[in-house]
Amino acid sequence: MLLSRLQLMHREEASLASYATLNLHTRGRIHPEPESEHRLPFQKDRDRILHTTAFRRLEYKTQVFVNYEGDYYRTRLTHTLEVAQVARSMAVALGVNETLTETIALSHDLGHPPFGHAGEHQLDHWMKSRNAGGFNHNEQAFRIVTELEKRYQDFSGLNLSWETLEGIVKHDADAQIFPALANGFEPHCRPSLEAQIAAIADGVAYNTHDLDDGIKAGILTPHLLSGLKIWDELVLRLNLKVEPFSELSRRKLVRELLGWIINDILQETERRLQQHQIETAAQIRQLNTVVVAFSAEMQQMMAELKRFLYQHLYYHPSKMQQTFRAEHFIDGLFSAYLKQPRLLPLHVQACIPMLGLERTICDYIAGMTDRFAMDEYSRLYAPREH
Repeated sequence: MLLSRLQLMHREEASLASYATLNLHTRGRIHPEPESEHRLPFQKDRDRILHTTAFRRLEYKTQVFVNYEGDYYRTRLTHTLEVAQVARSMAVALGVNETLTETIALSHDLGHPPFGHAGEHQLDHWMKSRNAGGFNHNEQAFRIVTELEKRYQDFSGLNLSWETLEGIVKHDADAQIFPALANGFEPHCRPSLEAQIAAIADGVAYNTHDLDDGIKAGILTPHLLSGLKIWDELVLRLNLKVEPFSELSRRKLVRELLGWIINDILQETERRLQQHQIETAAQIRQLNTVVVAFSAEMQQMMAELKRFLYQHLYYHPSKMQQTFRAEHFIDGLFSAYLKQPRLLPLHVQACIPMLGLERTICDYIAGMTDRFAMDEYSRLYAPREH
C-alpha cells in the first residue's frame, strides 16, 4: 500500500511518544518549497545531507589517525555513521523521532577540516591572528548547509527544516551558541530530545571507538588501561583476561562497553522524563537542564576516560607528530594563498568580494580532504622532478 505524506505523518504521530518532535509540527524551511508526495520533511533533510559534497569528503578526513596511517582506522565518515547508528537506536528505544535524530547526527561533523582537531585549531589560529573571526567546525557545519553547498538554483545551502538546523546549532549543549547563529533558534531554550540524543551519541561514539583504535594501534595497552575505573569494571563484569589482547577480546570489550553506556543513558533519560513529568516537546525546551544524560556515576567514569584518552592517545608522541605535520600543511597553504590569492581556483576567487580573502581561504582549506591538502601543499612547495 502506497502511503501519502499526510498518512505517514498521522502514522508517525500515533506511534511516537507525546514529547517527540513530529514532522506534522515542523516549523518549516527558510525558503518555501513544494512538499514531497511520499517523503516527510525530516526524511528529505536526511537525504539532502547524504548527497552533499561535504558528506562524501568525510571519508578522507581524520578522526584520530590520519587517513594514510591505515585503512582500518576510523575516518570522519565512519565516525559519523557510527554516531548516527547509536543515536537512532536510542531514539527508537525512547519513542522519539528516529529520522530527525539520525539527520542531526549525520550532519554534526560536516564542518570538520582536514587533519581533525589539529586542522581546526590551526585554521582558528590563522583567522584570529588576522582579526577575521576564528574557525569552529560546528559553525562551519551550519554554514555548509545554509550557504556553502551549491546544489539548487533558487537558494544557497540545503534549505533544511528548522528542527534540523536547530540541532546543528545546539550540538554542543555546554558551549555558548555563536551569536551569528543564535537568531531564530531560541538560544535560551534547550534543543529537542532528538538533538540531545544526537549530541550525546557523538561523545559516546568517539570515546569508545577512539579507545578501540588506540588499542588496535598498540598505543593503549592492558597495563596502561588498568586502573581506569570504567575499564576495570568492564573487565570484571565480563570476567575476561585481556593480557595480551586478542582480536576477539578487544572487540567484545568495546562492544560491551558501548552497550553498557547506551543502556545507562536510556535509564537515566527515562528517570529524568518521569522526574520532570515530561508530556510534550515544549516542556523539554523550557527545562534548565538536559534530559538525555549519563547517570552521575557514568558521567564521572566518562570524564575520566576522556582525560585518559587525551593524556595517552591524543597527546601520544606518534599522534603529536601527525599534529605537527598537520599544522605545517595548514600553515603552508594559508600563507601561500594569502601571499598570492591567484593560486586559488577561479570559482573560489569569485567568493573573495563577498566573504573577504581570509574567510574564502579558510572555507577552501576546510573543505579539503587530508590527501588533497597534502597534495596541494606538494604542488605549491615541492620542487618539480625533471
